[in-house]
Amino acid sequence: MTYEKLDAYCLSKPGTRATYPFDETARVYKVLDKMFALIPEDADSLRINLKCDPDDALALRALYQAIIPGYHMNKQHWNTVLIDGSLPNDLLFELIDHSYDLVVAKMSKAKQQQLSAMKKGHLD
Repeated sequence: MTYEKLDAYCLSKPGTRATYPFDETARVYKVLDKMFALIPEDADSLRINLKCDPDDALALRALYQAIIPGYHMNKQHWNTVLIDGSLPNDLLFELIDHSYDLVVAKMSKAKQQQLSAMKKGHLD
């Protein structure tokens, strides 16, 4: 997995844009202004912070050494996933999808409808 593939996958999610709200090296991915992923571009190795259901977060950390409590994040709701080749790409994409879906599920019905229209190609 490469930074470019992670970046492209995150940006492929409807309503997503990348910003730098913290500093010039922390690339934050937001769906309609709500954060679902962060890639620290200045880290020694590639990693991504992802939102996660608290019970799932604990289970994933127990199963995979490459999944640790979210660095500089609420450790109950965020994991840091180390991109070291030990996780299958499909699992990584599934974790990104889960993070995105958690954020969308907490949005108002109006914002969810806006995203639904984006998925259908009705809005930019």
